[in-house]
Amino acid sequence: MNTRAPVRFLDRTTPPHIFTLIVITGLGALTMNIFLPSLPTMTAYFDTDYRLMQLSVSAYLGVNAVLQVIIGPIADRFGRRPVLLGGGVAFLVATLGCLMATSIEVFLAFRMMQAVIVTGLVLGRAIVRDMHDETEAASQIGYVTMGMAIVPMIGPAIGGTLDELFGWQVNFWLLLALGVAVLALVWADLGETATSQSTSFAEQFREYPELLSSRRFWGYCLTTAFSAGAFFSYLGGAPYVGSEVFSLSTAEVGYYFGSPAVGYFFGNWISGRYSTRFGINSMILWGTIAATVGLSILVLLFLAGYGSAPVFFGFVTFVGLGNGMVLPNAASGMLSVRPHLAGTASGLGGAIMLAGGASLSVLAGALLTGEHGAYPLVLIMLGTSVMAVIAIVYTIRREAQVSGT
Repeated sequence: MNTRAPVRFLDRTTPPHIFTLIVITGLGALTMNIFLPSLPTMTAYFDTDYRLMQLSVSAYLGVNAVLQVIIGPIADRFGRRPVLLGGGVAFLVATLGCLMATSIEVFLAFRMMQAVIVTGLVLGRAIVRDMHDETEAASQIGYVTMGMAIVPMIGPAIGGTLDELFGWQVNFWLLLALGVAVLALVWADLGETATSQSTSFAEQFREYPELLSSRRFWGYCLTTAFSAGAFFSYLGGAPYVGSEVFSLSTAEVGYYFGSPAVGYFFGNWISGRYSTRFGINSMILWGTIAATVGLSILVLLFLAGYGSAPVFFGFVTFVGLGNGMVLPNAASGMLSVRPHLAGTASGLGGAIMLAGGASLSVLAGALLTGEHGAYPLVLIMLGTSVMAVIAIVYTIRREAQVSGT
């Protein structure tokens, strides 16, 4: 598949329209965060502990990580279209299960099953790589993942408001309705893009050492994991910080919660506009620096006694900005190491990112107490951002050594 392949909207004999790719990634983002302002409410509903309820975030990320390892090779073997359709059906079943749950154990089981919606993110990136070369893929992935920026801007605000008006279950009814609509769109618009498919899983696994032995692949993976780690720790800890540290209502937490998505939107726009001109490594480097500088200022403001909800949520916008510049470009780098294993690389890279994210989300939830306020979360986010800078600098230096420049 090349960049000149015809694209006709709602014609499943051609590659998918970019709108379809934006929508399938956006639904995954909405599933992740629409109910987060409701975590305290859901804790009371299921008569459980917040740390157990928080598993709906951290364990969900962990299952996402496992699924990404599986989804990539399956899609390389059988194609993008059937895997996306199957994932959509499983997501609808899981969402119904969440709505029918009468105990925290049953809810968490179906919540973990909801993680199958990650097929949209994994294969959305792989489809772009099927259709474009490395540099242009970074630009296109930037536009596609804007769906992951726009949705978090409004998702938590909608979720918090719906919770206060009708209860937390309405958020999952909304996910169910949107899941049906997205499944119909995929059926009507998404043509197969994996033109060369592996003959067997054994063949793919034999090629894994070639992928895993690449320092370039690992450099992009670790940069992505550390950069996104700041955001995932925010997902796990921000509802507690908003409600318990800053005494915000559920709706207020929802309105504030989407602040990183504002930065992510602009970071994705920068990636879409300038990745082709400046190259993926430069974009990644400046993205990690932007997040680190913003979080450093936030720590200094807290130490100076200016810690407040507007300051906290305002400066985590830099986390979103950095991720918007890092993730599309690093994803393009990972997928370009071995283009014939684009689905596998996308899944494996995403799994590494989410495994780290799940760990940091659990850590943030465990360390946050009334005694320490927001400091544990802020310091975790800053630490992971610094590690992202180190990872990409190492990757750039290794490439320079290999090329002899």
